[in-house]
Formats: sequence, structure tokens, C-alpha cells
Amino acid sequence: MAAARSAAARVVVKIGSSSLTTTAGGLDPQRLDRLVDELAVARNGGREIVLVSSGAIASGLSPLGLRRRPRDLATQQAAASVGQGVLVHRYTESYARHGLTVGQVLLTADDVVRRGHYRNAQRTLYRLLEMGAVPIVNENDTVATEEIRFGDNDRLAALVAHLVHADLLVLLSDVDGIYKGDPRRSSSRMLTEVRVDTDLDGVSLGRGGDVGTGGMASKVAAARISAAAGIPAVVASALAVGDVLAGSSVGTSFPAAGARLPTRLLWLAYASTPRGRVRLDPGAVAAVVGRRLSLLPAGVTAVDGNFVAGDPVDLIDQNGHAVARGLVNFDATELPALLGRSTPELARELGPAFSREVVHRDDIVLLA
Repeated sequence: MAAARSAAARVVVKIGSSSLTTTAGGLDPQRLDRLVDELAVARNGGREIVLVSSGAIASGLSPLGLRRRPRDLATQQAAASVGQGVLVHRYTESYARHGLTVGQVLLTADDVVRRGHYRNAQRTLYRLLEMGAVPIVNENDTVATEEIRFGDNDRLAALVAHLVHADLLVLLSDVDGIYKGDPRRSSSRMLTEVRVDTDLDGVSLGRGGDVGTGGMASKVAAARISAAAGIPAVVASALAVGDVLAGSSVGTSFPAAGARLPTRLLWLAYASTPRGRVRLDPGAVAAVVGRRLSLLPAGVTAVDGNFVAGDPVDLIDQNGHAVARGLVNFDATELPALLGRSTPELARELGPAFSREVVHRDDIVLLA
């Protein structure tokens, strides 16, 4: 894993709010400069760096007179609107000390699931890298609704790593890795590597603090997404980012464990929230799971939820288990009239628009 770190030509680095802010919740210029100094060394050494940075909402707290991160979405969006400008301005100044230019890229979950959106996002990121700029990526908090939010920037970073075909994902934290036990206790042991789920047995994962939304649980989830998609990941202290990029064996490693999935399917499996459930008969389960075919109306027995065409839905077997997730082609109100009927029959009676699949095989991901 050390060799993979030092040889990685394109690296996605994620930094959380708590690693960039003061105890009072405002942006800490010294912490930000220290991070930029380390990343600039790697960038000027010929490596491509994409920085996924939290901190927009936290940066907007002080200017708006807020003492802690707001809980309601509207106030979070207002804080992000103020703070995003503060954050990017500070990054621009800090990187300029090293002769580097930054480019701001704001994403929502739609940007990695809708074909046109993610291709545009990918082209923008590639072009910024080609032109020698450092992309600064964040969730577009000012416009994201609950339905289209990533929820935390750790998952966003894992998906961005996949989007740009990164060689390494580095998730920076306030602690130097993943511990079995409280990391503040000397008796706790840090895991140096996680290859299988059982390696995490006995690990207690905390949640985010007052200024962030992540915590170690979201970092582990993001690292597993990355590793499952063929990109090695590291969870380490923000203070050790230079050591990670130099190949030192610091932090907790998640070696690559699979082949790359299309980005939207990665989002669908790990970052989407299903808007409903489509129940399948045994034949449809065999077709979708066993033969990787599309789901047709004839194989659907029931529909639950209030979804529209394009939403993610869980595909449920006869025992009530979610066997797959997919992007549905019909509204929930349309499907009941189509259940159990063949596509030629539907085309004759209702028109060619109703001969399409309920979920196309290209928009289905199997669930463990």
C-alpha cells in the first residue's frame, strides 16, 4: 500500500470542517495554509491533486452571527452561501503563494447520477487538471435539497475519486486513523489496514461534531466505497497528509478490492436514498439478479412509495429483501396499471411509450 501511495499520479484529498476551523467554529487560516503547503509540494512535484473541502457552512457561521451549525436546511444553505465565498477566497490566496490557481467545482448528487450532468462535471475536472489548476470540490449546499444531497463530503470524495479515475483517495481526520477503542486512550490500537468487514469488528465509529456532518463512520463508508470501486483509500490525520503522499505507512489503509463501476451505479449503490420499492416475482428476481436483465412490467407484483421517473427504487424479492436498486422509468402512479402485463400488450393498448422497461439493466446495481 505504501508503494500505491507514493506512485499515485492523481489523488483526491478530502478535508473536513473540524480540521479547518477554530474551536469557535470560524475558518482557521493557519490550518488551511498548512494543508495547502503540503498539497502544493505534491502538485508542483508533478502530481494531480483534487481537493474535496468541507467548511463552507462553518465559514459562514461567524459572519452570520451563528454560534453553531444550524439544523434546518434553509439556514445551512444561507450559511453555505456566505461561507463558500470566504472559503474559496482563502484557498485562492493560499495556493497563490505557490504559484498555483484553483477552480471551484460545486456538485449535487444529481451531478454524478444523471448522465449529462456527470459527463459535464467530469469534463470540467479533467480540463482544470490539464490546465494545471487545483480543483476545489464541495457539495453545492446552497441549492441541494434533502432528496439530492450526498449527506457528507466523505461520500462525495469517494465518488469524485471514481469520477476522475484517481489512483488514491486520502480522507483526512482529526485523528491519525481508525482505532479499536477510544483513540484518546493509550490502550486503544490503531488498525493499519482494512481488507474485509471483519477487520472492523470491535471498532466503535463516532459521528460528526458541531461544525461537521461526517465523523469516522462516514470516512469508513467512503473508504469502503472507494476500495470496492478499485481505488485504494487512506484515513489519516490532517497533520500527516504530506507523509501519506510521500508513501509513509501512516493512517489506516483500505486496499483496492474490486473493478471500477460506472459512477452513477456507484452512487446508486452507496449514496442514493431509495424513494420507493418495486416488488418482483421469482422469475423477475432470477432475470435481474441471475441473468442481469432489465426489469419488465410482467415481473412486477406491487409498488410502494411516492416516486417519479428517474428516482432510485429498491427491487424487492418475494421474501421482502432488497436484491437490487435501480432508476425507475415510470412514476409510482403509472405502474399499477402495468403490473404483470407484457410489453407488446402494453404497446398495443397504451402506445409505444409504455413498452419500455420498468428499470433498464444499465441502471440496476445488485445489492449484497
